[in-house]
Amino acid sequence: MWKTLIISFGAMFLAELGDKTQLTVLTLSAKTGSPLAVFLGAAGALVAATALATVVGFVCAKTIPRNVIELVAGALFIGIGAFIIYGRLRG
Repeated sequence: MWKTLIISFGAMFLAELGDKTQLTVLTLSAKTGSPLAVFLGAAGALVAATALATVVGFVCAKTIPRNVIELVAGALFIGIGAFIIYGRLRG
């Protein structure tokens, strides 16, 4: 259990560094001057989103073969990356 907890924490921490969510929180904190309220709101939203993803992932793991989940996740990741690159190239 501890290994999974540490891996989950590390993966999420690194994934969130410098992303649009963190930049939004930084901007809101600077703009509102209420860092505690921004922290609590952002933390609550992250907990809710993570809870939803955890439940969906657990249900998927019980009903869909792992290789299918990995294939779909990989395809979505590549597709989103291609969409972002295409948007940037179009200007």
